[in-house]
Amino acid sequence: MRFAPHTDDDVREMLARIGLDGLDALFDQIPPSVRLDRPLDLPEGVSEMEILADLRGLAAADRSADDLVCFAGAGAYDHYVPSVVWALAGRSEFYTSYTPYQPELSQGVLQALFEYQSMICELTGLEVSNASLYDGATALAEAVNLARSAPGRGRILVSEAVDPRYVETLRTYGRGAGYQPEVFAVKDGRGGDPQVGDDVAAVIVQHPNRYGVLEPARELFGAAHAGGARAIQVFDPLSLGVLAPPGELRADIAVAEGQVLGNHLNFGGPYLGIIATRLDDVRRMPGRIVGETVDVDGTVGYVLTRP
Repeated sequence: MRFAPHTDDDVREMLARIGLDGLDALFDQIPPSVRLDRPLDLPEGVSEMEILADLRGLAAADRSADDLVCFAGAGAYDHYVPSVVWALAGRSEFYTSYTPYQPELSQGVLQALFEYQSMICELTGLEVSNASLYDGATALAEAVNLARSAPGRGRILVSEAVDPRYVETLRTYGRGAGYQPEVFAVKDGRGGDPQVGDDVAAVIVQHPNRYGVLEPARELFGAAHAGGARAIQVFDPLSLGVLAPPGELRADIAVAEGQVLGNHLNFGGPYLGIIATRLDDVRRMPGRIVGETVDVDGTVGYVLTRP
């Protein structure tokens, strides 16, 4: 049976609805003689990851060989996914069979997308996020399209320490869009000296980069801004639990592969592309954007602010 814990406000509202002033009143019909009046002698609770590790250890005692280990990498990793992620994702409240263009029938999926956008903005420190793209590499291509909308600026400078598959994706898109990414060298796996002229649209840096090294992102993005170009950061969503967000590092656009947020490997994808920008670029943002509003009765609702 699925279980989603209630907040204290939820509990108070439910009790008020049935005319009770506390949880104890729910159990008045149980005779005091059979109630437990002392705490149970139970060990302290542990996290889901810890209990799963214990259970796997017990199960391994019944097998002659250990489980196979996944060595997938280069952007696709076998992350731990809490059970609650898929339990919540499978609830009918958060998905419908209707297109999001019909808000009166699609509040579940629209709210889920709005909450996703809000989380991405909070993670990145930027003001606007969309309702996701195809994958991380194509999100970068869309970020470049956005940056190249500035008149007279068509060149794209990419750090040598950016994932080469992302660079190849840019080359593929660039052949049709009229540009080719120019890769600038790094020293000892990080940094570099991008030459930002007045025809450069964007400087792209991955932080942490393909080598797992932290870039001097503020310096590189400062060089981009000094030349009038946009600063684009390719980031790892999980790294933002300990690293400064792109917005704080002065990135104008941030993109990422979203598989780490809870998707299983699925034989290599596709997953979802994350993109976030500053508010000035909201009208250039690719894809859908879901917004919060109120209906004629004042009830909060969600709509596509731009399809």
